[in-house]
Amino acid sequence: MTATTERRTPYRYTDLPRLMGLMTGDEKHGPSATSTLDVLWVLYDKVLRVTPGTVDDPGRDRFLLSKGHGPMAYYAVLAAKGFLPVEWLSGFGEFASPLGQHPDRMLVPGAEIGSGSLGHGLPIAVGVALGLRAQGRTEPAVWTLVGDAELDEGSNHEAIAFAGAVGLEGLRAVVIDNGSATYGTAGGIAARFEVAGWSAVSVDGRDHEALYEAFTAPHPGRPHVVVARVEPKF
Repeated sequence: MTATTERRTPYRYTDLPRLMGLMTGDEKHGPSATSTLDVLWVLYDKVLRVTPGTVDDPGRDRFLLSKGHGPMAYYAVLAAKGFLPVEWLSGFGEFASPLGQHPDRMLVPGAEIGSGSLGHGLPIAVGVALGLRAQGRTEPAVWTLVGDAELDEGSNHEAIAFAGAVGLEGLRAVVIDNGSATYGTAGGIAARFEVAGWSAVSVDGRDHEALYEAFTAPHPGRPHVVVARVEPKF
């Protein structure tokens, strides 16, 4: 797989609200979805080395949506980038639709995991990154997007500690910080990762240039986390 990916589609970032607007019905988890919109766009538009044609390529980057209980933005970005038909969006959440309230990797093209239950994406990403390293695959990056409230789950703390201890350089995490966590972290979210040996940076989660710079920052010998601050969830 080459270092560049083909990203030409008819859709732009400005089209995403319209694409999300096609998804109607109950249980949309709108605030959870919109909090991730800019992060997802920058990742799929400029960072991730995966396309609709390379979803099975062993050399692809992996993106694991742990924050899967609000997948509307995820579906909109996947549709905009050609992973799934835009026509599917209007059926969101319906009985016969592949686009459920939680993404299913067996039904959604491009989805690496089924997700939605809090606390699973980061541990799975640690396992994927560890497996790739064991195979000698150093190019694929493993990304996971989690919510700040997910960090209340003990499984994430174990994953953070392990990844830092073994220097899992192929692992990248993005934490969407919309003030939903029940428990605070001394020094902030980034400090929690740094003390475990991670490279960490906090940025404005709506600033595309800042996000891109943070996503592509070098972090030799360490896993990397980007804390994307967005407006509080009310």
